[in-house]
Amino acid sequence: MNSYDAVLVVSFGGPERREDVLPFLENVTRGRNIPRERLLDVAEHYYHFGGKSPLNDQCRELVAALREDLASVGVRLPVYWGNRNWHPFLADALREMHADGIKHALAFVTAAYSSYSSCRQYRENIAAAQAEVGEGAPQVDKIRVFYNHPGFIHACADRVREALALFEPEDREAVRVAVTAHSIPCFMAETSDYKKQLRETMRLVSEAVGLHDWSLVFQSRSGAPGQPWLEPDILDHLRELRRNGVTNVLVAPLGFLSDHLEVLYDLDTEAQALARELGVKMVRAATVGTHPAFIQTIRQLILERIAPGEPRLAIGAYGPNHDVCPEDCCPPPQRVDKPRASAVPSVSQPV
Repeated sequence: MNSYDAVLVVSFGGPERREDVLPFLENVTRGRNIPRERLLDVAEHYYHFGGKSPLNDQCRELVAALREDLASVGVRLPVYWGNRNWHPFLADALREMHADGIKHALAFVTAAYSSYSSCRQYRENIAAAQAEVGEGAPQVDKIRVFYNHPGFIHACADRVREALALFEPEDREAVRVAVTAHSIPCFMAETSDYKKQLRETMRLVSEAVGLHDWSLVFQSRSGAPGQPWLEPDILDHLRELRRNGVTNVLVAPLGFLSDHLEVLYDLDTEAQALARELGVKMVRAATVGTHPAFIQTIRQLILERIAPGEPRLAIGAYGPNHDVCPEDCCPPPQRVDKPRASAVPSVSQPV
């Protein structure tokens, strides 16, 4: 059993004021040859909310809740926080940990599913931050993905029930549920378990809630129009539902952990506007955020790595995921060297 002396929460990061938006987007898209005009288009999503992403505040709330939960059960591990794309950066977090004498940390990445963007890339980010810090940088081991952890399913199911309660009682049996997740390139999906894991989460949550008319759809697509990405898109799905006579839709963003900008813009702004235009009542379920069952899930994922005999909890068809990723797990996507005028950067974490 490894000896750990800290927990590191690893997230995507987001701007916290208007003047941060373009530097943040430049950081996200560095090396991807995204035209400047496309960055300006995406920046408008942030300006719609005053230039501030809610993601960093949500991470602060998560860190505070996790610290309190760990302390309540006598787990004396300090909790640090570092981002991939904005302050506090991972390298800064590792420098702070090194100054505090931390040698070996467990990393909780704010992504429940496996793909290059949500798993391997974060491990690469951690390795790059360690190289930047240099000698004495803490060793960091990533916690496994948790799409089928019973606590995560419990929290997701609670959020769906809360949304379902906003429909009239006589309409609830006819509600269609659209589960959304960040679209990713088909290449990335074909070389990871992303779609399989999403479908399993959807199945487990639908069983817990007792509603069975669910569909998996995607949002926040990036990339050139000719590049295949996972479909159908939530907007196309809403149109199809309306053509089939559906007027009550519950959108459950089970692919996301917090109500960050892509949830607020792509669902609460764009999709909600389309639903009103179509004459559809659309209710969006909250993400798990700091739901007590989700915070307890993180604690249990930590305990299974530090406490001998602690069970590795998972439900459904697949069991707990691996702790150490195989060498060929979630390989990087193929890169396009030439800029595409129509390429749209992804501005939030994919899952």
